[in-house]
Amino acid sequence: MKQKPHQERTYIMLKPDSVQRSLMGEIIKRIENTGLKCTFMKMFVPDEERLLEHYHKDDEWFTTKGERIIQDLESQGLPIEKEAIEYGKDIIRTIVRYMTSGPVVALVFEGNQAVAVVTKIVGTTEPSTSDVGTIRGDYTVDSYGHASYENRAVRNLIHCSESPEEAEREISIWLKDSEIMNYVTAQERIMYDVNLDGEPD
Repeated sequence: MKQKPHQERTYIMLKPDSVQRSLMGEIIKRIENTGLKCTFMKMFVPDEERLLEHYHKDDEWFTTKGERIIQDLESQGLPIEKEAIEYGKDIIRTIVRYMTSGPVVALVFEGNQAVAVVTKIVGTTEPSTSDVGTIRGDYTVDSYGHASYENRAVRNLIHCSESPEEAEREISIWLKDSEIMNYVTAQERIMYDVNLDGEPD
């Protein structure tokens, strides 16, 4: 059965820094306040194999990210010791190392434009340049340059899907569809019920 627009899903992981800094509730609240519905939540320590599948990237992605790291190193007067693609691959290596260091919280949220709404709230990947008002912009100050200098993953609190297609791929890696709760909220009725009569449109 074809999904309705308000049934779009997005996958979110609150990273170890969210958990360690007791920001889980604050982050979830900000997403819930939009009207999106939480249909799955679980705390666990992720395994390396599924993380590598989750963060599957192509050579173009590795090279692009690696070139950005090289620019950061050059701006700090630091030596360039490897090709851009290897710096890009180091990003995933450091992310996996960090993501397996402690518990994360996995969530699925559902609603109209779920992916775009969460992406807007979360902000850009680099906290130090993320807009004020976003989760990353408001709650952390890390940067690509500082993370590269310390050879670690950027501590940016949260992962969120980049597209509806990516969300479905990520959901399939971490959980079964049978684990997702199917229920209706009062918010959904006021937001999506055309006649406010509780009947499907």
